Amino acid sequence: MSKKNKFKVFLISLSIFFITFKYLNLSKENFNNDELKIDKSTNKTLDNKEETYFSNFIKDVRYNSIDQKGNLYIIEAESGEIDINKSNVIFLRKIKASVQLKNSNKIEIFSDFGKYNTDNYNTIFSRNVLVKYLDSIIEAEYMDFSILKNFMTISKNVIYKNNQNIVKADVIEMIIDSKDTKIFMYDSKKKVNVTNIKKENEYN
Repeated sequence: MSKKNKFKVFLISLSIFFITFKYLNLSKENFNNDELKIDKSTNKTLDNKEETYFSNFIKDVRYNSIDQKGNLYIIEAESGEIDINKSNVIFLRKIKASVQLKNSNKIEIFSDFGKYNTDNYNTIFSRNVLVKYLDSIIEAEYMDFSILKNFMTISKNVIYKNNQNIVKADVIEMIIDSKDTKIFMYDSKKKVNVTNIKKENEYN
């Protein structure tokens, strides 16, 4: 075979090699795209064998906890995001929580946002906070809740309502199991605003 023909054969072989290599790479890429799918709604990677989270975003959150006294604490949220630096802290949206006290009535808590500690169950509720127990309703913008300390502090635009009164104040502090409550203003010169519903109805 002449040198010229040998050179042609070499070029043809080289061309076939590059075409084959490119085809194999494309096939591998297509295979990976078919096998590995991204679910943007839940920010997680799905494959045929297992489920691996690459984000700290979670939908439909629910935690249950029971303290030493037997009080049950349940917190649910539409979504949550785990703190990257503190894996025991999760930031929540659209929260519904309930406290079922062993020898007392249930307390229900709602809010737009929250921060929950999975180690000690401490919870901060914020924006449009609503607390319901017995015939009482408390509205506010912030609430610091600790089932282990048996204590909660409600603050910012606080309005307390029951069958008899409407109370407006800066802060409500409450012992959870006994419902012992302290209502006050930050400024000692200001007074808590109390409106008696029955008297208002009598005058009307």
